[in-house]
Amino acid sequence: MTITRLDRETLTRTEKAELPQVTLRSTIAGLIIGSVVLISNFQFGMQTGWVSMMSLPSALLGFAVFKSLQSKLSYKFTDVENVYVQSVAVATGTGPLAYGFVGILPALEKFMTTEESGILGGLDMSQFWKLIVWGLGLAFFGVYFAIPLRKQVIVKEKLPFPSGSATATLISVFHNTDLFEDAEEVVLAEEDPNRTLGSSGSNTDSTETPDDVTVVESQTLCDIDRHEHYRSNMKNLLTAFSISSTYTVFVYFIPALRMLPVFGSYLSKNYLWDFQPSPAYIGQGMIMGIYTTSYMLFGAVLGWGILSPAVKYLGWAPGSTDDWKTGSQGWILWISLAVMISDSIISFLVVTTRSIISLVKRNDEELKPEQEFRHEQTLLVPDQQNSSDEEPANATFHGELGAGSVTKKPSKVQFGDLDPRHLVSNNSAILGMIGSSVLCVVAMKMVFGAILPVYAIFSAIILALFFSILGVRALGETDLNPVSGIGKLSQLLFAVIIPRDHPGSVLINLVAGGIAEAGAQQAGDLMQDLKTGHLLGASPKAQFVAQMVGTTYSVVLSAVMYRVYNSLYEIPGKVFRVPTAVIWIDCARLVTGKGLPPHALQFAVFFGVVFAIISLLKNLVPDTNKYHRYLKFLPSGVAVGIGIYNTPSFTLARFIGGFVSYFWEKRSGGSHSAKVQMIIFSSGLVLGEGLFSVLNMLFTSLGVPHL
Repeated sequence: MTITRLDRETLTRTEKAELPQVTLRSTIAGLIIGSVVLISNFQFGMQTGWVSMMSLPSALLGFAVFKSLQSKLSYKFTDVENVYVQSVAVATGTGPLAYGFVGILPALEKFMTTEESGILGGLDMSQFWKLIVWGLGLAFFGVYFAIPLRKQVIVKEKLPFPSGSATATLISVFHNTDLFEDAEEVVLAEEDPNRTLGSSGSNTDSTETPDDVTVVESQTLCDIDRHEHYRSNMKNLLTAFSISSTYTVFVYFIPALRMLPVFGSYLSKNYLWDFQPSPAYIGQGMIMGIYTTSYMLFGAVLGWGILSPAVKYLGWAPGSTDDWKTGSQGWILWISLAVMISDSIISFLVVTTRSIISLVKRNDEELKPEQEFRHEQTLLVPDQQNSSDEEPANATFHGELGAGSVTKKPSKVQFGDLDPRHLVSNNSAILGMIGSSVLCVVAMKMVFGAILPVYAIFSAIILALFFSILGVRALGETDLNPVSGIGKLSQLLFAVIIPRDHPGSVLINLVAGGIAEAGAQQAGDLMQDLKTGHLLGASPKAQFVAQMVGTTYSVVLSAVMYRVYNSLYEIPGKVFRVPTAVIWIDCARLVTGKGLPPHALQFAVFFGVVFAIISLLKNLVPDTNKYHRYLKFLPSGVAVGIGIYNTPSFTLARFIGGFVSYFWEKRSGGSHSAKVQMIIFSSGLVLGEGLFSVLNMLFTSLGVPHL
């Protein structure tokens, strides 16, 4: 049999996938790093609803841990083991949002009334076991949903998954290894024998072999470059971490520095216009960029600078501004909700339609050369037309035709992948889907009892499966997983499925939305990690183990953190407003026909229509249109909505961060390495404040006095 470049690539992938990955040391490191990310995400999720995967800093911290222990390691820490560490960390760190601990649970426990729950005496979530069971019910089906999608979206379609690709690039730089080429690109490389094949630092395919001195010099330069990248990124991370952690401890002792009334005491007291000089929120703004933060600032001005004073003056919201029920904060929240729902659903529908069209076209393109190949074979060898080797289901169909073959299948239908023993089988995925779905049903019934019908839970799981597919494709193409829109769309659908007069309609609506969002987010997070692993040659089975380990641990730690926050802080309160929870409960009330504040419906419809039109324009006007470049000046509905429902103090800090990122990128000329450095620096700002919030919790529990 002739061994082609594609075969050598596949063999190299297989050999790399066999390297040690699921190890005790990497599991412990991943869980520790993931714990830091989870604690940070809890802090900011409770304050503003913002949660991040932190893939890049997790990969960097994983490398830093083992580099510092290099002399004591019994075997080398490889790039694929680094992928495993990062995968465990991400699975752990995203738990607060995936399992609803910063959104759905506070909505159920803090904002839902006894009447809305439909449960005699109200819903009781005070028992710790209920938090664990709730989390376990949501934790696994999204992971199993993602497994069958990998072959299609990563191996066949090669969707970019920008964040996953960026993480793979960073890891490859640290370990001085090359990224693997996708199969189609490798086939094309056969035409150019001088092209270097992506492998573990191997360069054996070159037609010219340089002398030993050149090889040594080249390797030395590579090592120096790698060391400089690592040293620069670690310096950025540690500097930012130090600044942010120092600020966090400092403001505990001097709380007045947390909120600065830069616009005067009147606006601060009556309309909540303050500035929070938080390095973490500045870092978040740097990650978001200048356009997103500008849209958020527009939302803050619209909501808190125009609508809030107006409705208070007109008597439509007579209560205190920060009162969710009777104050202007509660009134403008409905505008925020309308804007975000209209934008999310329009964007989601456009992306879904494009993905379906793209998938159909791609399948047609793959089918044509396949049919042409079969026809050609039939003409050449008529007596083989009924051979089992020509059946796609036969394992030998995609194999080599033999050394003497005069034909070759078109490159577009060749897909390089790992040996099946490194993949999670479809049978395992199906059994896992069934098992995790049953677990979800049992868990929800244990927590909520008879008020939650089984058919509603199964319907939510089926919706979650459908939304996971669409969410993964959207994430792969745009780097945005529309989980917010998915959650709201599922709430709208369940308003149709569950009768409005059902005593637990609001509770069921919230739980159904949580199930759909959890499935879509987990599938998307795992697919980003699988893209990272695919480019580096990591074992998908090892990454699946990483996801399961991190997920299980995250459920427990998230439940612990939720209980700690509830015992130490007033929730909702001035520091932790849990705005995401308010969005969830108000959306449930809206779609189930509950009352709105005076005149809120008319304004919500108006702004919803306006931002639906804007969303259509931003999504449908092609790049080739001469007016496309002006679309960036039209605000994004989701960003505007966030600017409305968050108090101005957070938005102002994020806008400063967006401004910093703009000049950072402009000064660097938009280089990729500068972008990575900026993300690492901003992540350090976020992690520093998030981690040292634990120290502030300790001070609070011990009653350490403020100055």
